[in-house]
Parts: sequence; structure tokens; C-alpha cells
Amino acid sequence: MRKKISAAVIGAGLAAVSVLGTSGTANAHGYTTSPTSRQLHCSQGAVSDCGAIQWEPQSVEGPKGFPNAGPADGTICAGGNSQFAELDNPRGGAWPATSLNSGQSHTFNWTFTARHSTSEFQYYITNDSYNPNEPLTRADLDRTPFLTVPLGGRQPGATESHTGTLPGGKSGRHIILSVWNVADTGNAFYACSDVQF
Repeated sequence: MRKKISAAVIGAGLAAVSVLGTSGTANAHGYTTSPTSRQLHCSQGAVSDCGAIQWEPQSVEGPKGFPNAGPADGTICAGGNSQFAELDNPRGGAWPATSLNSGQSHTFNWTFTARHSTSEFQYYITNDSYNPNEPLTRADLDRTPFLTVPLGGRQPGATESHTGTLPGGKSGRHIILSVWNVADTGNAFYACSDVQF
């Protein structure tokens, strides 16, 4: 009888592993390192009270299709994941910010802990009505990305760099929203970087 029960438990465990292994979620994870993303600041301990994201900065995954679809307004920096809601907290505009020069060239860097077939990377920036004391919404962003880098289904390497020109005429605090669109799932990865022009 014990052997039958043990066999049933082992069989159920293998079935569960099999189901998890074939789920529709992306086995890919990544985050931006330049400009420094909120999740990286949390991971490095530069910001406290970050919750679970401090241990998994690569996991800000949500539905793709931004800006027409994707995370709801106010949850964009966390990719719509309530478990990472600390990333949506504006902290009174006190997130550490990377200093940038408006209208100049910048290299955007990603680090991947697991790579995946990629459609494209997109970079959005907040408009001049953005309030750093409020959670990020679509109305805060220029609707068209200022930089799009197509990969056509190719997997990125362990790191990926994209050089582009920052929008001109920007001053003060802004957010750069970086979106990594996975090619063969309905998901994307999101990273908010606070910047100071």
C-alpha cells in the first residue's frame, strides 16, 4: 500500500513539474542598468522598503502591447504586478535619478538572467506635464517611443546595448520607460528609470 501511495505522490509531482515547464509564460528575465532602473536601485540597496523586487529585479513582467494594452495606469513601473507595487510608489519624487543631457546620445543597457526571442525594445519618456509625485500613467508619457530597436525574433545576449539620441528640450525630472517585447508570448518586461536633465 505504501509503495502505491509513494508512486502516486511521485507521479503527481512529475505531472505538476511537467505542467509548470510547459506554461505559456516567458522563461526570460531582464532589467535596465543604464539608465539605472528602479528595480536595480532596489536590488543594489540604494532604496529601502522595496519588497520582493530587491531579490528579483529581472522579474517585472506584464502583458505586452504598450501603450494600447499592457499594464494599467498607475501600475506601469511594476508591469502590472501587485507583488512589485513598490516600483509604482513615486516616493515623493525621491527615487535616485541618473543625470542626462537633453538631445544627446545615450547608450541604454540591459542585463538578462534568462534570454528569450525578442520582437523589439522600445523607449518612452515622460512629457513636460509629468508630475514626479504621482504614479506613472500613459498621459504622462509621449505616446511614441523615442527609440525602437527591432530584433526580429533574435535572442539577445547576456547583455544588450542600444544607442540613441535623447529627446531635445527636456529639463528637470523625468522617467524613461524601457519595454522589452518578447516575440513568442503575450508578455513584455518593463523598467522605469528616473532621470534628471
